[in-house]
Amino acid sequence: MRVLLLGANGFIGRFVADRLLADPAVHLTALGRGDDADVRFDLASGSPGALTRFLDAVHPGVVVNCAGATRGGARDLTRHNTVAVATVCEALRRSGCGARLVQVGCASEYGPSQPGSSTAEDAVPRPGGPYGVSKLAATELVLGSGLDAVVLRVFSPVGPGTPAGSPLGRLAEAMRRAMQAGDGELKLSGLGVQRDFVDVRDVARAVHAASLSAAQGVVNIGTGRAVRLRDAAAVLARVAGYSGNLHELDAPHGLAQRPMIGAPRTEGTIADQLAAAPYPYPDGCGPWQQADVRTARDRLGWRPRINLEESLADIWMEAACRI
Repeated sequence: MRVLLLGANGFIGRFVADRLLADPAVHLTALGRGDDADVRFDLASGSPGALTRFLDAVHPGVVVNCAGATRGGARDLTRHNTVAVATVCEALRRSGCGARLVQVGCASEYGPSQPGSSTAEDAVPRPGGPYGVSKLAATELVLGSGLDAVVLRVFSPVGPGTPAGSPLGRLAEAMRRAMQAGDGELKLSGLGVQRDFVDVRDVARAVHAASLSAAQGVVNIGTGRAVRLRDAAAVLARVAGYSGNLHELDAPHGLAQRPMIGAPRTEGTIADQLAAAPYPYPDGCGPWQQADVRTARDRLGWRPRINLEESLADIWMEAACRI
């Protein structure tokens, strides 16, 4: 099976590439903006015609799109997340390859949800910021394209390579600095937020499964369990061997916070991100988000395998290498 992977150098794309390369039945071609791509092409500025010619030459059976931007202004996000996907869809419609499209979406497309609830694929999307809007527009383009396509709405991906700007990436970096400086107290904020953290290697498995399946429409990829960042901070402190105090500051935007039970207390990793963001929550998802993952189980035969403690241990291993 010939697979064309877009965005192979991104956080998720790197693991998708590894997963696909491990399948002896897959012949993988990576297309991207970097020098290490098999073929250099900028989806945000390249023409559908040029991409069509490439598709007709390579003739992939599956196109996996992990490309996109998570940060930047509305214009850049639209260009990289929406216009780029419009280019892919149009090129696939023009091409004679008949490839299946696996689009990697995100939970920010849903926006805030009711605390305690699980968000299913039929929930009405109400993204709370430009990133979610740009990704939702991409999803709508895919679903309305008439192509053989599936969109995987990935919740909060974590694990090795977690971006430093993400909540857990910031948390690990703050802890690394505290340990390096010998600080006995780490002041953190924003840890009342609860997210459904899914390991990036499990996400890669889901992409592989979606490539081989006949599933169409939207499929949630998460664990089905929301975890409070405060609790993740306690686990990370244990994994890191940080014996200092995690002091949780007052929650921003009126979020009620409670002291952590057992070791450290936390709360400030996300403070910088919150302060810099034009929305109360950087991802536009409010204080709670949890996936309903029954569709992934039923239609992809997929379940998450890697628990959060293992993901956090891998995040810390990378952070510790910088001490």
